[in-house]
Amino acid sequence: MFVTIVSFIVVFGLMVLFHEMGHFLVAKLNHIKVNEFAIGMGPRIFYKTLGETEYSLRLLPLGGFIKMEGEDEASDSPRSFSNQSPLRRISVVIAGPAMNFLLSILLLALIAFSVGFPTQIIDEVQPGLPAEQSGMVAGDRIVAINGEPIDSWNEVTEVISRSEGELSLVLERDGTSLSLAMMPEIEEGSGRRIIGISPVLEKALWSSVGYGVEQTGFIIGSIFDFLGDLISGAEVEGEIIGPIGIVGIVGEAASTGILSLAFIAAYLSINLGIINLLPFPALDGGRILFLFFEIVRGRPIPPEKEGMAHFIGFALLMALMVFVLYQDIMKLF
Repeated sequence: MFVTIVSFIVVFGLMVLFHEMGHFLVAKLNHIKVNEFAIGMGPRIFYKTLGETEYSLRLLPLGGFIKMEGEDEASDSPRSFSNQSPLRRISVVIAGPAMNFLLSILLLALIAFSVGFPTQIIDEVQPGLPAEQSGMVAGDRIVAINGEPIDSWNEVTEVISRSEGELSLVLERDGTSLSLAMMPEIEEGSGRRIIGISPVLEKALWSSVGYGVEQTGFIIGSIFDFLGDLISGAEVEGEIIGPIGIVGIVGEAASTGILSLAFIAAYLSINLGIINLLPFPALDGGRILFLFFEIVRGRPIPPEKEGMAHFIGFALLMALMVFVLYQDIMKLF
């Protein structure tokens, strides 16, 4: 339990640090005065003032914030947040979620560089399965499946998993192109469609960074697909997990190893970035929406109205959090 709690604090703290660092750095680039940079919530347990900014660590390891001049109060300072152009303010707000995506890229690149990342080149063909029966051999490079060009191992597994009939593969072998046809089998236990191949793993710094970018984009796409199905009422795989469930997942990953924990941190960081971009009051996406309204109207939304909207949005988010927490607790019994 101790390892689980510590791992959760480290993972969540890293996500929050990157998120708030994004806001902080872009605010500084725009010459906006930042009064405080805090990690955690509640009473301060440590703080130090460097230059014009106070850096603090707070008691509760949940969340964090930066406090900019003129962000939530009136200010005549030319360096206040409220006195900047809408586009500059949007750049500050959007930088938080952007840094969460950057954290994911860095973590996934680190994993890929440590263990290697899968390529389109076949390393092993399992005996008795469709790939071997059709004549595929180690060293073949998959170029296309069912007429769809293939650029990554993710695309290989995705196309095979959603196929409904015979597969037509274009391969490259010793500099020549050849075509093979095969019917996937259903894997016992998982129910996945497979053909019985495993990829060559490659270790290279810049390729690992590219893999981190690709995987981050792939996960973002899968999350939006899930949200789209959820909103439309379509049948979805998986479920929404609350705080207790997340702590459990982080604990399981920590017990498996540091790379598993890094992957979970990357996945959760992407989720945090996406959630914050949703156009809902109190979230970064809600603030961006108000700033777009300001651009269209040619004048800002009255502060009291925007403040009330964010307050109501925050209250609704807290109510949702309590509901999800309740659902989490009920699953334990």
